[in-house]
Amino acid sequence: MILFETDRMIVQRFRLDDSEFFFQVNGNAKVMQYIRPVKSREASDAFLVENIRFYQDGSTLGRYAVFGKENGEFLGTFSFLYMSGDADFHLGYALLPDAWGKGFATELVREGITYFFDNRDKPAVFAITVAENIASQRVLIKSGFSYKGQTEENGQRIELFYINRNPGHLSIVH
Repeated sequence: MILFETDRMIVQRFRLDDSEFFFQVNGNAKVMQYIRPVKSREASDAFLVENIRFYQDGSTLGRYAVFGKENGEFLGTFSFLYMSGDADFHLGYALLPDAWGKGFATELVREGITYFFDNRDKPAVFAITVAENIASQRVLIKSGFSYKGQTEENGQRIELFYINRNPGHLSIVH
């Protein structure tokens, strides 16, 4: 099932037979550098099954496969996940190194924002990065996110960003 499309990409649900694609992201130290520890093939396969369970309730939660429209090449992942508890959502992405520096991240985030607000009644969506991930912070700012501040998660400093449903509205999301 396709979640949404951009000019150059298709974002769709992972299937069990996408385990190689899923591992290309979760087993890649460059891609995972700012996200989480690299997973073994077995751990990645189990993580894929866990992720596919998100889809069963029909919600938008989960990690999705991102493919190029031009040649069907697997580019990475896009996600909508709970930030803390089940009140706030954050979007995320992880692209393979061959997709870096080509504008895919910004295109993906911008269309993801539109999709989120068209399909959820939440007033805002968040994004998080580790402090060192300057490239992703630039993507978020370029895509309309505002900086909210810092928090700590698992002993690591996290930069928190948000975008309101109505970007022209200046109230701070708490």
